[in-house]
Amino acid sequence: MNYVGWLLIGLSAQISRATNKRLDHKNSETLGGGDRGVEAMTALAPKTRELAKRSSKFLEEALYRRLFREGDYPMTVRKKLEEFLKSHKRVHKWEVGEAIRRLRDHKLFRHALRVPMSKKKLKRMKFQFISDFDFSNLSEVMSKRGMNLTVSDQAIHLDLAAKARGISSAEEYFVNLPDDSKNHLTYGALLNCYCKELLSEKAEALMDKMKELGFASSPMAYNSLMTLYSKTDQQGKISSIIQEMKANDVTPDCFTYNIWMRSFAAMKDIPEVERVIEEMKRDGRVEADWTTYSNLASIYVDAGMFQKAEDALKELEKMNTTHDAVAYQFLITLYGRTGNLVEVHRVWRALKVARPKMVNMSYLNMIQALVNLKDLSGAEECFKEWDNKHTSYDIRIANVLIKAYIDEGMLDKANDFKKHAKERGGRLNPKTWEIFMNYHLKNENIKMAHWCADRAIKKGRSLGRIWVPPSEVITAIMAYFEKMKDVSAAEEFIELLQKVQKDLGPEVFESLIRTYVNAGIKSPGIRRRLKMENVVVSADTEKLLDSISNE
Repeated sequence: MNYVGWLLIGLSAQISRATNKRLDHKNSETLGGGDRGVEAMTALAPKTRELAKRSSKFLEEALYRRLFREGDYPMTVRKKLEEFLKSHKRVHKWEVGEAIRRLRDHKLFRHALRVPMSKKKLKRMKFQFISDFDFSNLSEVMSKRGMNLTVSDQAIHLDLAAKARGISSAEEYFVNLPDDSKNHLTYGALLNCYCKELLSEKAEALMDKMKELGFASSPMAYNSLMTLYSKTDQQGKISSIIQEMKANDVTPDCFTYNIWMRSFAAMKDIPEVERVIEEMKRDGRVEADWTTYSNLASIYVDAGMFQKAEDALKELEKMNTTHDAVAYQFLITLYGRTGNLVEVHRVWRALKVARPKMVNMSYLNMIQALVNLKDLSGAEECFKEWDNKHTSYDIRIANVLIKAYIDEGMLDKANDFKKHAKERGGRLNPKTWEIFMNYHLKNENIKMAHWCADRAIKKGRSLGRIWVPPSEVITAIMAYFEKMKDVSAAEEFIELLQKVQKDLGPEVFESLIRTYVNAGIKSPGIRRRLKMENVVVSADTEKLLDSISNE
């Protein structure tokens, strides 16, 4: 769990406790923290919604339900958010915490930024939203509305600013914070941003400052730095961080041990991985949870040590005392990777008993595992079960089977399945068209591959998501236009590409120039165009320009 995840847990627990204190004192004491904080808050949220009477001044339903009622497509969520902002309806603060958590989970960071987390000094914590604002002046705007941001709120906003607007926006926000807001939370959030952006020098300098100020007394900052080192292939530094934590009496957490294990796994040192687990057991201060054993099992699977992986999965299952659906999904995926179809089906049955109301993600995970194990009939049966009971059509599930049919060369069946998905209310996404595009590329039908790529780009834009064909696909399509001497199609394709990717590179324009040459068509303004696009072509292409341009 990352730094801001922990902040959301703490804030959510704080919100739930404050809201439930008036309603049920016992409930206010049930939230502990740790990895289950968000789940605990989510479990209490429906009770709060049922107990708290919603007057006409309030939104008719929980905010997160309103935002995601028609799916998680950015354009749809944006529309729902705009409608809510214009309505001036009130909501309870726990709804905001849940809405922002879900927006972050779906990587809708700009939308989350438009849901400012604020604490109005009212007993029931009612507040409004700001429809639009300059993020650097957020505190001032909130203050004018009689609202005060907590430091936790500011730390989360800093993280969202970095994701939505870039690291410089987060830095500017941090600099402009009042001195009493610059504590371990906001420093830690900025450190986490640097680590995510792989800015090693800035991260290390900020960490030194945090140590100087006494803000590095918890494992979260160290975890962020170790994650940075693991992503930048500096595994050797992780053990040094662990030793520093020990020297400074900073108690590690499960995430610390998981990163430490992964660092040795990256160096293919399985004995050291096992030593870390044994040290964790001896330490006694940190109790392993199911994520520890899911990491260990994954490491064993990657190393081809399937029996040890299955032993770790048995420990994972014992640890999953709360019947966490995500833990079951890891079990299914990892048993699938060991090739154990029997255990995959057993865990699936156990999940259905533990969680009768199955979510789409569970079906997606199971169907993918069955497809990977070449159990296509089992995957089809599982899909039929989902198709008969789903409340919202998830095209990702259909895409798994479409790809399975394509991989087996069953194009007609894949097309029929795509048609069925549309009839059932599924909205095809770029991935759907990418699957068909790859099939046609493999079979050297570039005309159809181009058509699918065109559909994927346009579908992505209509859903508010950017999809760009891989460079090798763009090259193949442009080469096809060269061969066919189709200047018009080449120009249209480039025009579409530029709507989703600013810099296409010289290769695309060199191919366009060759297409003009092959077609015997002049392009008088091509040199001026290349200059505007800041494109420098090769010497050979420069010679070709003379034949199509008089400039």
